[in-house]
Amino acid sequence: MSVLDNWDQWKNFLGDRLQQAQGEGMDGKVISEVAYEVGEYLAEQVQAKNPQEQVLADLWKVASEEEQHAIANMMVKLVQNDGTH
Repeated sequence: MSVLDNWDQWKNFLGDRLQQAQGEGMDGKVISEVAYEVGEYLAEQVQAKNPQEQVLADLWKVASEEEQHAIANMMVKLVQNDGTH
């Protein structure tokens, strides 16, 4: 099963990666840009596996680049405390 199949597993996975990046000294600006790039990749290359991902994909498709950055930043905030470490 892929981490993309389950919303809670996906959030935990992202939270773990965020904690790892912060632990390695990555600053918020870089994390924000990486989150945007991940969102862009997922929107273009990965089929949504659950309803939550489909909503994000639909929002991403209609958003301006500025709004996409906002979505990416909100996802970072959402998972900040969801890591399993």
